[in-house]
Amino acid sequence: MSPKTTSRATARLRLTALAVLPVLAFSAACGSGDDSADGDRKNDEIASVPETTTASPSTKNDSTPSTRPAGKSAFYDAQLLYVRCMRVKGGYKDYPDPKLSGHLDWGKIEEIASRPGQMEASKGGKNGVCAPELQKAMMAEPKRDQQKDYESMLAHAKCMRDNGVSQFTNPTMSGGNAQPGGDPNPASPTIDHDSPAYEQAREACKTKLLDGLDGMQ
Repeated sequence: MSPKTTSRATARLRLTALAVLPVLAFSAACGSGDDSADGDRKNDEIASVPETTTASPSTKNDSTPSTRPAGKSAFYDAQLLYVRCMRVKGGYKDYPDPKLSGHLDWGKIEEIASRPGQMEASKGGKNGVCAPELQKAMMAEPKRDQQKDYESMLAHAKCMRDNGVSQFTNPTMSGGNAQPGGDPNPASPTIDHDSPAYEQAREACKTKLLDGLDGMQ
């Protein structure tokens, strides 16, 4: 399994609290969190992400957070703390700011995680060093409309099949929660996530997914 495939399999599980949070909490208790994933970049990029956010406009520095979106400040702030942890403790100095919605930019995160030795970028850093911050961010996310999430992932799955990924499975509903579709066997993928055909399909179908669902299937 390639690093990119592994990161995507991890991303699919990141919002499944019953599966992810206990593992991350355990990893955080065991990890030291002093690893460095990109030591060649300037250290002063880290200081641009404050621990609290004010509603000030963004600057030219890409690391400066944007204005908090109204109604979702707690979620946005929690994600900022997670991003800051990943930049400082995780060593990912180019870890992207959250979107204005508060959701992480998983396209950019998966790009970082696909680099050699940096798969932990998609799962809370090495040894789960930022697991507590990730857990808090997940708990702060506004309640989602599971039916809309299901319909969004269903449209995405159909789009993927229409664009040549014939094995892409539909999402399901379990206990009132939408569960992502995708590879028939995520533990041992049968779909080549690194193939040009798959990448083209992902690009063609990315708009089918609601914000916060990118990377889940």
